Amino acid sequence: MNNGIRRISTRSMALILGLLMVLVWVLTPITALAEGEQAGTATGTATDVSAVKTFTATEAVTQLGILLGDGDGVSEAYLAKTTTRLQAAILLLRLMGKEKEAQAYAGTDTFVDAGSAGKAAQPVLAYLKNHPEYGWSGTGGGRFDPTSAITSQQLYKVMLESLQYSTATDFTYAETLKFAASQGLSRSAAATPFTNRDLAVALTETLQAMPKGKSHSLLHELVEMKVIAADKAMLLEGQRIDIQKLADGSSYLTDGKGMSLYLFTKDMADLSSCKGECLKNWPVFYSDQLLLSENLNAKDFGSFTRTDGAKQLTYQGWPLYYFIKDMKADDTAGEGVGNVWFLVKQPFYTVALGTDTNTDTKLGNYLVDSNGVSLYYFDKDPAGSSVCAGDCLVKWPAFHTDSIVTPKGLDKKDFGEITRADGMKQTTFKGYPLYTFFQDVKRGDLKGQAVGNVWFVVNPQTFSGTTAGKATPVPAPAETKVTIEMKEYSFTPTELTVKAGTTVEFINRDDMQHNAVAVDGSFKTELLDKGESATIKLDKPGTYEYFCEPHKSFMKGKIIVQ
Repeated sequence: MNNGIRRISTRSMALILGLLMVLVWVLTPITALAEGEQAGTATGTATDVSAVKTFTATEAVTQLGILLGDGDGVSEAYLAKTTTRLQAAILLLRLMGKEKEAQAYAGTDTFVDAGSAGKAAQPVLAYLKNHPEYGWSGTGGGRFDPTSAITSQQLYKVMLESLQYSTATDFTYAETLKFAASQGLSRSAAATPFTNRDLAVALTETLQAMPKGKSHSLLHELVEMKVIAADKAMLLEGQRIDIQKLADGSSYLTDGKGMSLYLFTKDMADLSSCKGECLKNWPVFYSDQLLLSENLNAKDFGSFTRTDGAKQLTYQGWPLYYFIKDMKADDTAGEGVGNVWFLVKQPFYTVALGTDTNTDTKLGNYLVDSNGVSLYYFDKDPAGSSVCAGDCLVKWPAFHTDSIVTPKGLDKKDFGEITRADGMKQTTFKGYPLYTFFQDVKRGDLKGQAVGNVWFVVNPQTFSGTTAGKATPVPAPAETKVTIEMKEYSFTPTELTVKAGTTVEFINRDDMQHNAVAVDGSFKTELLDKGESATIKLDKPGTYEYFCEPHKSFMKGKIIVQ
C-alpha cells in the first residue's frame, strides 16, 4: 500500500492483538435519556414523552468491539492519539474477517522493520507481506513503517478496501476522498491530524455502508461471520445525526444520509402545530435511537408523542422535520420557507423566532431565545439604555447572549449590546434592550405581552422603536464602542461603518488563535486565545482593511470610519 498512516505505541498494539483472540466487549452503557420536558410542559397537546437512546461513534464502535483502545481502554488520551499504519492495517483485517487468520499466520517472510512493532505484531505483518492483495505491500525497500501516521485520504482508502472497492478498478488514489463521499464516507475527511476519535467516526460510517455489489451493510456481513455479536449490532441501527456546512460557512444538522433537518416556528405552545397537508410537505423526523456526531450533546435531543399518535424527535425543544422538496443530500430548499421554516443551525440559534398562531392576538413572528422563551421590549426605554431597574428587573430579567446566531431573514447587524448602569450586559435589537418575563416558564408562554401596556414581544418585521425613543427628536449619540467577533474563522461583521473616535473591541470565539492587523499598519492586536479580547480606537476617517495573520489568505475585514 502506497500510503503512510498514524502512530500507535508498540505496547498498545501488542495488547490489542492479544485481546482480539477473545473479542472484548466494553460494557459501559452510554444511553442518555433526552429530557423531553418541552413536550410535557406544552399545552397538553403533546404528551407521552419517551426516552431517546443516544450513542456517539466512539461509544458505538467500542461496544461493538471494533475499537479496543490501549492499556487504559478507549480513553480520552487514546482518542487524542494519531492513528498509525499498523493500526489501520489491523482494522482492515478485522473488518474483512481476516484478523484471526492473520494472528495465526506462521510464515517468516516479513518486512525488514517488523521488529519495531513488537513481537505480538509479527504474525500480522508477515501475513500482510505475503498477502499483497490486501493493499499493504509496504512503503519501499522492504519496509512497512508500522508506527507512521496516517492521513484521512489513506484511512478512507482502507475503509473503501474493506467494502471491497479497489484502486485498480473502482477509484484512483488521488480521488479517494471524492469516491468515499459518494459511498457515504466523509465525516472525518477534513481531519488533520487524523486521530483515533476521527477513526471511530470513519468506522461507524464504514460499518453502516454497503460493500460493493451487496444489498446489506458491512455490519450485517460481520454479524454473519460472527465477528460481531448480533445483539451488539443493534447499536448502529438508529438514525445518525451529522453536521454539514453551507456555502457561507455556517453549519446545520442532517440525518446520516445528509438530508437536512428543519424546525417550525409555529411549534411553540403546541408542538403538533404541523398537521394534515403540512405533514405531507414536512414529514416528521424520528428514530428510537440516535448515533450522534461527537460534538453534539445528547441532552439536547428528546422525543414526544404527537396528537396524531406519531412520535417525533426534538432538538433543544424544537420538533424536527424533513422537507419533501429536498431531493438529495445537501439540499436546503426548505430554508426560510414562509419565514417559519428554518434549518437547525449548529451552534444553535441564540436568538430565534416564534410564531403566534392565536387568531385573536395575531402577534405574528416574534423574537425568542434558544429555548423558545419569549423576548420583550419595554416601551419606556430610550434607544441605547434601560430604565428598568430594581424590582422591575426581578420581574423582567435582562436578556444577554455572548454571540448572535439567528435564522435566515434576521439581520445580525440589528443586534448589539449595552452595559447597564448596574454593570450587567444586555442584548439589544435595533438599539433597544431585550428582556424575558418571570411568569413565562415554558416555551410558547406570552404572559408578558401587553402588561401595563408597556411590555411587548418584538416582531422583527414591524418593530421600529419604543414610544420613549420616538419621543426624543434629537438623534441618539454616536456609538462609542462596537464589537467584532472572531468566529468560525471570520470577522463578524466582516464590514463595519463607525464614527470617528469609536472604540472597536475584537473578541475571539474560536479555539484557534486570531488577531487583527491593518493592511496600512495603523493597528495590530496581539494573538488572542478563545475568550480573550483586544481594543483599538479609530479617530481618523477613512477605510481600514485588516486581516488575521495566521489566516491571512481568507480571514479579512473592513472598517469604514466616517
